[in-house]
Amino acid sequence: MNFYPSLLEQTSEERAYLLSASMIQRCFAGDFTLDHYVAFLLQAYHHVKHTVPLLMTVGGLLSEQKEWLREAVAEYIEEELGHQEWVLNDIAACGYDKEQARHSVPAFATEMMVAYAYDSVRRISPLAFFGMVLVLEGTSIALAERAASTIAGKLQLPRKAFSYLNSHGALDQDHIKFFESLMDKITDPTDQAVIVHAAKGFYRLYGDIFRSLEQPHGLNTLEQVA
Repeated sequence: MNFYPSLLEQTSEERAYLLSASMIQRCFAGDFTLDHYVAFLLQAYHHVKHTVPLLMTVGGLLSEQKEWLREAVAEYIEEELGHQEWVLNDIAACGYDKEQARHSVPAFATEMMVAYAYDSVRRISPLAFFGMVLVLEGTSIALAERAASTIAGKLQLPRKAFSYLNSHGALDQDHIKFFESLMDKITDPTDQAVIVHAAKGFYRLYGDIFRSLEQPHGLNTLEQVA
């Protein structure tokens, strides 16, 4: 078996933990408010803004023997630049002050996922970052466009309020194919174990972010713009 399908198989339990988050189920049942959507965007901003810095860290830590992977990281950096601004623009399109969002404090669950990302690539291996890629991009493919359609239908928000969700649904389909090809080139069992371990952690941590949306955190500090 190639590594990518093995990675999916080995992390199925943790993926189920993420997808069982009640906020995800509530979204598709139409049981949510504008506050919930903006709370989601707020936390997305607080982790998306770290994607490029993390990728730069990973690129610098990869060994010369993995130069082929560093080149892939450079491609990721080019594609991910500025995505945090998309999230802020979506928040503004929902009627909230995006500058307040920019300077807000993330939820504890979001802080923990970001902290784990920086810690694991430095303390364990830069390859741990690819566990995060699997979780965030794989989840986007499964949920993003469907969620955007459901939320837009209920809240009657303009299309410009969904640039993050809509773009990532389509964009990440290409990304995940690219990611699959990269993972299948990783044949060392130690490297594979690092990615599996990290993916399991990120599925749980990302699941906790969705669970934290049940208790609005920081959302009530954002001001709606008249």
